Amino acid sequence: MNRQSRPFAAFDIDGTLIRWQLYHALADVMAKQGIIDGEKYISVLRARQLWKFRQSANSFADYEVELVNLINTGIVGLKYTAYKRFCDDVIKRYQDQTYTFTRDLITELKGQGYILFAISASPIELVRQIGTYYGFDDYGASRFEVNNGKLTGREELLIGPAKQALLKQLITKHDATTRKSIAVGDTGGDIAMLQMADQAIAFNPSRELFDHATKHFWQIVIERKNVIYKLKYVHGQYILATSDN
Repeated sequence: MNRQSRPFAAFDIDGTLIRWQLYHALADVMAKQGIIDGEKYISVLRARQLWKFRQSANSFADYEVELVNLINTGIVGLKYTAYKRFCDDVIKRYQDQTYTFTRDLITELKGQGYILFAISASPIELVRQIGTYYGFDDYGASRFEVNNGKLTGREELLIGPAKQALLKQLITKHDATTRKSIAVGDTGGDIAMLQMADQAIAFNPSRELFDHATKHFWQIVIERKNVIYKLKYVHGQYILATSDN
């Protein structure tokens, strides 16, 4: 297999490789350091609890919007060097808190000569370190604007169609092929990226991604406790099997 013919494997990071959301962990660190408003942070925590209590189908989206708005407001004027230290703290805590399925799949595919891409909506300062730690060949992420060494609060988000556009750029950059390519994600925001691969894997999928995956006969993988289950479409229906089958 020569360089030009190597297939790619694209992985979302938050909730797909890492068991928590790196962006959310960053908010926790910044709140602890007094960078973001305490009362508003408490409101975000309440929204997080509503999501954990599954109060509504939109509870996670509502929580995430409130969280993003709080961070983008709180970081205005923050020195980039301080922000980078907060990102480093998050990585030290969470870089080894991974799902077994995706961690092992990364190792397996790298051994098979795949070009590995990490594509995430989390900030580049977090994703770059995860990408390096797990041996990804390249990565893409959201970016905060920095002016004169300080964050302005403006952010270029890598979500939805932007993930697909970034993946196209990485494929071209690395002369990768879509033949036998693989993409793994966990939410509806990953659908555009997953559609570009020969094999799309919906991992612990959200309802939106689950519904899309079943309509398109994608593989669905669930990891709970120390067991990995694969849902495979066979003869008109999905069947459940352990990862060994």
